[in-house]
Amino acid sequence: ILGAWPLVYIAAALPCGVLLDRIGTRRGLFLAGLVIALSGVLRSVADGPGMLLFAVAVFGIGGPLISVGAPKLVAGRFQGPDRGTAMGIYMTGPYLGGIASLSLTHSVLLPLAGGEWRGVTLMLAGVAAVSALAWVTVLGRAPAGAGRLAGEGKKFDIGAFVELLRHPEVRLILAMSVGIFFINHALNNWLPVVLMAKGLDAAEAGLWAALPSVVGVVGALILPRLATPRWRYRIMAALFVMAFLASLLLQGAAGPGMVAALVMQGIARSAMMTIAMLFLMETPGVPPERLGLAGGLFFTMAEIGGVLGPVVFGAISETALGFGLPLAVLSLICLGLMVALAALVRARRRAGA
Repeated sequence: ILGAWPLVYIAAALPCGVLLDRIGTRRGLFLAGLVIALSGVLRSVADGPGMLLFAVAVFGIGGPLISVGAPKLVAGRFQGPDRGTAMGIYMTGPYLGGIASLSLTHSVLLPLAGGEWRGVTLMLAGVAAVSALAWVTVLGRAPAGAGRLAGEGKKFDIGAFVELLRHPEVRLILAMSVGIFFINHALNNWLPVVLMAKGLDAAEAGLWAALPSVVGVVGALILPRLATPRWRYRIMAALFVMAFLASLLLQGAAGPGMVAALVMQGIARSAMMTIAMLFLMETPGVPPERLGLAGGLFFTMAEIGGVLGPVVFGAISETALGFGLPLAVLSLICLGLMVALAALVRARRRAGA
């Protein structure tokens, strides 16, 4: 049931991107908040597995509207280093939201709901609805015309879709997105279990597994701003190297190497996806009016890696080698990402960008 939304996300990301190009980010992000709120309400009233499956699946429609809409909004309103800063601030949202939900759900929300999980999901739905209302309220106070980006209102054009895929840079960025999400989602889901396999108890493993998220908040604020066109490729290469070293060090015993691995993983995880999106936003073959379509393509491909990562990691860990083999697979994917980045640099040079 909990895996229903990523599957819907894969199917919905591209249509949601097209919809955002058509209706604009103001209406699109407001709709996203309402759909996510609806998912929470449906969960709270679900009376069986089938209804609960549907309620979780609905979230997979709201998710890509946020994933595609927020970067599209940033790309339309910011330029240069400010664009990287805005992307970094936006990317702290998932980290801070995750920390808040994990820390407040059991200690605050569950007692307020009288110990009923249905009440908790209803309160979280209220948070999503308030966020949606806050968004349109704030934008409603902006100067006239600020609620619409240049080029919005475009209808879907199969020619534009084909044209995007014709660019080698776009194809390389899409391939990188699969690898990045594969690594991030695999470790996000399995890191506590990997740490417990090193001899840590559940409480210790949970504490140490939170370290990458804490580091990630700082990294998300700093690294995207530094990733100007001049330095972007070098920073991305350094992030891939950190992810590679982290996957190697996690194969060792608990100790300083493990701590270093968690810090490097947090730094890499905080900015790889953001910088990949910056690559896509500033690709010469991606016009501003098609950023929704391009973003939909990006997250469709990326979420395939996001689904496969935890599944493949878990399946391989069932072998006699334990977590050594799946961590080695992550190392190989990091090497593949470095090769793809080098190819992207060559493609940009040929294009004169």
